[in-house]
Amino acid sequence: GGVVNGDAFQLFRGVDVLTAAPDPTSRALVAHHLFGVLDPGETNDAYRYREMALPVIESIVARGATPVIVGGSGLYLKFLTHGPSPMPAADPVLRRDFDARPLDELVAELRSFDPVEAARINLANRRYVSRALEICVLSGRPASEIRDQWREREGRINPQLRGILVTRPRAELHRAIAERTKEMLDRGAIDEVADITGPAPTLGKAIGFAEIRALLAGEIDRQEC
Repeated sequence: GGVVNGDAFQLFRGVDVLTAAPDPTSRALVAHHLFGVLDPGETNDAYRYREMALPVIESIVARGATPVIVGGSGLYLKFLTHGPSPMPAADPVLRRDFDARPLDELVAELRSFDPVEAARINLANRRYVSRALEICVLSGRPASEIRDQWREREGRINPQLRGILVTRPRAELHRAIAERTKEMLDRGAIDEVADITGPAPTLGKAIGFAEIRALLAGEIDRQEC
């Protein structure tokens, strides 16, 4: 078979430690695709990822092998299984407006526009609230209505697709996260982020990126980071 990256941040080169990309030993065992193929300064999204991944997947199938898509970016994986989203693309002007406003104000507006969506997303997550509100404003329709329309495609998913979800007890996850965080900082994630001098519009959303930049700027200490 062949391993195809489905993680939004492992697509970028030069950040293997930060993003927990497969190490050279793992990559030597079987062909790995779409790891480290983008420059840190590039912008990427789920639609572009789909355009990159489909030809790779088709080439693996064409040689009689099995593509194994791995990663934790649910939206990227959903673009593969369900097709492109019917939802409008992001609007940078709206995003800047939302970023400048208090979260509770955005939550109140979303509850007014789309109480169904407001009831089923995490309202403490600014990114979720902003995106739902953005969909409402740009489409003139409730975000929940458009998302439900996308879910209707589930009956047309390729029947050969099989999913594997690894779950662990919460206490075990907490231990693993603590160990992983220390390992990131000890094994070179700080140097990786330091080497990225310009803006990183997509990669900058990776867990740890903003915190390490704050550490490098002297805004926080290592323990807080």
